[in-house]
Amino acid sequence: MSFYLAGENQNIFTVETVITQTHNDLILQCLEGNRKAQYALYQQYAKAMLNLSYRMMQNKEDAQDVLQEAFFEAFDKLHRFRFESTFGAWLKRIVVNRCINALRRKRVQLQYLDDMQVFAGIPDEAPEETGLTVEQVKKAMCNLPSGSRTIFSLYLLEGYDHNEIAEILDISVSNSKTQYMRARQRVKEIIMQQGYAA
Repeated sequence: MSFYLAGENQNIFTVETVITQTHNDLILQCLEGNRKAQYALYQQYAKAMLNLSYRMMQNKEDAQDVLQEAFFEAFDKLHRFRFESTFGAWLKRIVVNRCINALRRKRVQLQYLDDMQVFAGIPDEAPEETGLTVEQVKKAMCNLPSGSRTIFSLYLLEGYDHNEIAEILDISVSNSKTQYMRARQRVKEIIMQQGYAA
């Protein structure tokens, strides 16, 4: 969506441009120690980042703890934000890393689905139309082992590619791809078993 803003040059601005500029202004105010700007930035991102944290931690209290730690780290290291990506993408990376660290601290060994070789060598598939809702998928993915669920969530819901996931989780790219494909198949099976498919 684009719209015109009256001005000297009659430039066209997108909604995303205006939002990004607003966020950048808030970030600059945060760098000056403005607490109201920090709160405004927190308000804009807290819900989405809590959802991300919950999908990875599978526990509300742990997710809230991770969220608070992530925002503390973000504000503490805000001087390192270079405006080369969106603040949301930068913050998301902090939240994901915090979740992984929290799981490791709890000595939770990420568990993966078996049958690793079943999908070896199969190229990435294009997204398919399944008629399923996001809520059906989220509910089914709760039944996946922790590692597979994390990969599935990072790829499908958070938009990370397999190279990024491999780096985050310290696994191979092929492992990430294989686990994602196996998790996707398992989610479909769970949904069919529970009678959610149309």
